[in-house]
Amino acid sequence: MVRPTNKDDLLLLSQSNYEKIISTVDTIPIEKQFGTFPFEDRDRNIRDVLIHLYEWHQLYLNWTEQNTTNKEIFPFIPAPYNWKTYPLMNIEFWKKHQSTDFNVAKKLLDQSHHQVMKRITQFSNEELYTKNFFSWTGSAHLASVSISATSSHYDWAFKKIKKYKKLMIL
Repeated sequence: MVRPTNKDDLLLLSQSNYEKIISTVDTIPIEKQFGTFPFEDRDRNIRDVLIHLYEWHQLYLNWTEQNTTNKEIFPFIPAPYNWKTYPLMNIEFWKKHQSTDFNVAKKLLDQSHHQVMKRITQFSNEELYTKNFFSWTGSAHLASVSISATSSHYDWAFKKIKKYKKLMIL
């Protein structure tokens, strides 16, 4: 997958990849949308994948909000987790949403996707793509985290849902 190199491409690819997820889910028969994946994984169904994206959107929104409004640097991965232990955080997200309804998960993701897209538009191309522009992004540029929270994460989700759809049809 090509990584976007400017704000317009980031927004375009993020929207396109999001729409691929939703359109793929919508092509799966309704009764199968609630099915369990026939492969081993943390995320056991489409709802789990959608909620995973939603929770990572919340991380992104909280991180950008905290760091643009406060003087103290706020980490992307909240304590007690860090970049080495974030898989444990993902499991907690999974546990937290086991009773979340599928349709609620779709709505939550749709809302958070629009919020993240709006947040990205609030930054200039320079703010997004200049390394060290913000002290709170470390040595990376803000776009790298924005891409991770949107287009590349959407690509991951699309592949997982597509795999389920393909196995379900066989």
